[in-house]
Amino acid sequence: MKIRIAVQLSLALAALSPLTTLAAISDPVKTNDGKISGVTLGSGVRAFKGIPFAAPPTGNLRWKQPRPAEPWKGVRKADAFGNVCVQNPAPKRVPNNVATDLPDSPKMSEDCLYLNVWTSAKGANAKLPVMLWIYGGAYTEGAGSSPHNDGEALARKGVVLVTFNYRLGPFGFFSHPELTKESDKNASGNQALGDTIATLRWIQTNIRAFGGDPNNVTIFGESAGACMVAALVGSPVAKGLFHRAVSESGTWMGLGMAPMVPLARAEQPPRPFRGGPPGAAPPASDAPPASYPPLAELRARSTEDVAKTLRGSGMIIDGWIVPEDLSITFAQGRQNAVDMIVGSNKDEHLAMGGKVAFRDTLMWSMRLFAERQTAIGKHAYWYFFTHEPPVDPGARNLKATHAAEIPYVFETLSAPRTIPDTSSPKLAAASEKDRAMAEMVSSYWVNFAKTGDPNGKDLPAWAPFKASDMPHILGEINDSPGPDVLNPYDEQYKTILTTLTSTSAQK
Repeated sequence: MKIRIAVQLSLALAALSPLTTLAAISDPVKTNDGKISGVTLGSGVRAFKGIPFAAPPTGNLRWKQPRPAEPWKGVRKADAFGNVCVQNPAPKRVPNNVATDLPDSPKMSEDCLYLNVWTSAKGANAKLPVMLWIYGGAYTEGAGSSPHNDGEALARKGVVLVTFNYRLGPFGFFSHPELTKESDKNASGNQALGDTIATLRWIQTNIRAFGGDPNNVTIFGESAGACMVAALVGSPVAKGLFHRAVSESGTWMGLGMAPMVPLARAEQPPRPFRGGPPGAAPPASDAPPASYPPLAELRARSTEDVAKTLRGSGMIIDGWIVPEDLSITFAQGRQNAVDMIVGSNKDEHLAMGGKVAFRDTLMWSMRLFAERQTAIGKHAYWYFFTHEPPVDPGARNLKATHAAEIPYVFETLSAPRTIPDTSSPKLAAASEKDRAMAEMVSSYWVNFAKTGDPNGKDLPAWAPFKASDMPHILGEINDSPGPDVLNPYDEQYKTILTTLTSTSAQK
């Protein structure tokens, strides 16, 4: 087996090619809102950064679903990333938040709805496949400008790569009864999903000008971003805005992992955590309020006050973007009919307190996602990422942990790592084995975006998902939890699904 993997990596390494100068699209590029000028990178790829895709969600637009961007006259420079959305810097236990804490990180602001485009197209009629990245970060951090999701390498492989910012935490997942009432959809919350849908609509309107094909759009994301991918696959509002999807270490639900929040509960303040013996009631003066303050009062609060005093609920069953618990949607085959790549990593649990139940539950959830897409007649490709990135001497080795695959997907081995990945950019970038792994993984993803099939020349064959098969291994370690670990979750899932379906029917 080790010999087989070594041969696979050697074949992938042979596919590596030196940087070549590409004939790229010229300025200015005309979008629906105005003309823009970008920058030409050393590889010949053209980058357009900081393009507004919606109006700033500030003032009375705070917590509104995104509104159209204000058109501009003349040619707007698109040579620098826009503001990142408001979030907390990294906690003391980790080096930094790569969205905010690096020397060249953009500033934080509620005015943060900007996107970025990388393209190697020679002209507006190139019809290259489009890939839209949805970053992870527990719904509370991340940005389209983070170095590990830089789009140059994937653009060199023949796609138009788009990243964007979506609102986070209490700005991106906040419900309020007055917000629900003022909505023409009788829904509130899921502002982040609305931002993503607005970006997909921007792509439909504008991506031809960058050489992209609006009829061939793949969404892909990791962790919280992968959960948002799953929500969009399950959302009728997103139908037709994308055609394929990749979900890395995240889906719409888990057994006890991030269950979906009903709107009625999201509209009420969460009960704060308090210590003390089980069942002890808090003092009356410390009891949480029965409802939020009036919306006008909350909109008048400063950005800092909102960040400190409110909390996002995560994805919400709002009755519109997410009409019902998505476990029901997928179980009954009402999701969008798109092909998928889904998977997770060998050591997800090492950054989560070492509980292997997290790894196993997540792996089972990804298998379920593949199974549900296959059940409606689509192809799914299931992977298990086992490659262990190098770490600096003395550093904590989390092996193939949560988020470890991202630098391989983007071929950004030299970029600072995102939490919780502790691997060494310097050692990985200098390693032939790691460069070969990045070439292989990124090629799978790009091939899938082009044709719906990740397979290609000099790549190990990857068969479509079958319920009886184990996942395709991405790495040197040919090992994964087997049916004896995964199958017991099926019975628990059936019990949960029965309860959810019964509760939904009673409403």
